[in-house]
Amino acid sequence: MDIHRVKAFRDNYIFVLFDRRRNSAAVVDPGDASPVLKCLDDLGATLTAIFNTHHHSDHIGGNQALLQRFPQAVVYGGAEDRGRIPGQQVFLREGDTVTFADRLGEVIFVPGHTRAHIAYYFPPTPTAAGGELFCGDTLFAGGCGRLFEGTPAEMVDSLRKFRQLPDHTRVWCAHEYTLKNLEFAITVDAANPNLQERLKAVQIARSQDRATVPSDLGIEKLTNPFLRWDQPALQAAVNGQTPEQTFARLRGQKDMF
Repeated sequence: MDIHRVKAFRDNYIFVLFDRRRNSAAVVDPGDASPVLKCLDDLGATLTAIFNTHHHSDHIGGNQALLQRFPQAVVYGGAEDRGRIPGQQVFLREGDTVTFADRLGEVIFVPGHTRAHIAYYFPPTPTAAGGELFCGDTLFAGGCGRLFEGTPAEMVDSLRKFRQLPDHTRVWCAHEYTLKNLEFAITVDAANPNLQERLKAVQIARSQDRATVPSDLGIEKLTNPFLRWDQPALQAAVNGQTPEQTFARLRGQKDMF
């Protein structure tokens, strides 16, 4: 399974999964059909699946146009998003699985950003040493999504699920927000040497217009404050007494950053 990162809008990423043996493709969160269709044409691929993580327009806006070109494609999304995702045919819950190419993906229910958000995790295989996590807007490189329909407690529980995945997991998040996320992170975790080093590397990458996605989950665990709400330094930085309170105060500060 090859993964192609496709840019859309100002800072969105769409991901095209490609099966070389069958010349078939799946797409994750196609907010815009045009760049996806170009990628599919370049690959000579037939679209067979659309994997949506949640209902926001910059993640589903291309569904209908893609279905017009590839009416056989199956549209997947969360069960709680019924009626909010165009063309949805499969309604997924925690523990369900999806298949593409030679990979079996696990569905993880991760409410917080929205009430129905799901993620797709493809574990390692004998021929693929690392896992692949398509997390939509729940987890970002260096940050996490805003809470539009969920609570801090729900988001902490969702992010805890991600934190339990193996370090050698690539994080395919849907926006290029990394630099600003890390600029915030350093204000609450300034003594973290891993964060200091990462911020410098990302500053260089973005100055050269290089993408910072995918990220590595092991690095996120070391540097992303929204996966570190139980660390004493971060709790002290925001005077948080519990993981949920620490997270909520971090998120509130980030919202105003």
